[in-house]
Amino acid sequence: MTWHILGAGSLGSLWAARLARAGLPVRLLLRDRARLKAYEEAGGLTLVEQGAARRFPIPADLPSSSGPISRLLVACKAYDAEAAVQPLLHRLAPGAELILLQNGLGSQDAVAMRLPHARCILASSTEGAFREADFRVVFAGHGYTWLGDPLHPTAPDWLSDLEQAGIPHGWTPDILSRLWRKLALNCAINPLTVLHDCRNGGLSEHPAEVGVLCVELAELLRRCGQPDAAEGLHEEVLRVIQATAANYSSMYQDVANGRRTEISYLLGHACATAVRHQLRLPHLESLRQRLQAHLEMRGLPVN
Repeated sequence: MTWHILGAGSLGSLWAARLARAGLPVRLLLRDRARLKAYEEAGGLTLVEQGAARRFPIPADLPSSSGPISRLLVACKAYDAEAAVQPLLHRLAPGAELILLQNGLGSQDAVAMRLPHARCILASSTEGAFREADFRVVFAGHGYTWLGDPLHPTAPDWLSDLEQAGIPHGWTPDILSRLWRKLALNCAINPLTVLHDCRNGGLSEHPAEVGVLCVELAELLRRCGQPDAAEGLHEEVLRVIQATAANYSSMYQDVANGRRTEISYLLGHACATAVRHQLRLPHLESLRQRLQAHLEMRGLPVN
């Protein structure tokens, strides 16, 4: 069965290249004719791994093209996901499966509501990749991808494709706990790197600020029924800061490059959830307001 990949950004390209390298059928879905023309002129998708570059002439078409889609990796940004799947509704085969590879929480529910007859599988990845140029992706850091379906805990047969492609992965019946944990890690680190204009390691100079955010985030996780995600959160945040000290967070990179951030699906989602649970988290709410003011000052969207 063909893997359709929606979103030729860093992770979408990384998955597409590895699946193609393993001899599995892959097809990219590009947003418009101009993008498709640029892809064709590039001659395909290039993966750079350990300094070696290899080009894969993966077929590509437009969402408006004909042909059924049974397996779709949605690898675009969280704020684009719902709108991006809309033009594909007419092409989804009965029982189609979508793998949602978005940061944060909120976009997955929005996509699932659009597709009541499709199976939406949630994914949480720690793999590192960045686009060196259009249709040229650098594999920057080995990680792991957890997948799961809160509604149907049975693992799909196509996990063997990921094994064949060398994509480290695991199936979990508790994917929401992992997504909440990753959201909390991102909320404790990413906004502060933007506001303090620093690499991740620079947050070691702001231990009190990091600590109080972790206390509030852990309280939120417990209130949401995710006690496992709250366990040892502060200690893991400190480990991540140390282990990725030389890195710039994804939100820092978005702001530095004048790109929209995923604030609504990270910090915004956390604060909105706290309000729904009538939970007062003053430091987290203050962080959201400070970050929004910073984005506004930079002329970037605040949601």
